[in-house]
Amino acid sequence: MLIRDIVEQSLTVGYLSVDAEEQLRTNLSHKYDVEDFRAFMQLQFAIMNGQVKQEARERLLVTVTN
Repeated sequence: MLIRDIVEQSLTVGYLSVDAEEQLRTNLSHKYDVEDFRAFMQLQFAIMNGQVKQEARERLLVTVTN
């Protein structure tokens, strides 16, 4: 799956799963084009602005608060 596909899916549902995040890491470790880079940056801004939640971060918060 391309980076931009993962980003589009995450932006649509407002959520980045642990599996999708791992796939992003894998894809980012290989060669990718400028469109994928732009999509990744768009996802980063969406996460910073609270438009997309991260499953990994939510799990961490649950662990810390318990």
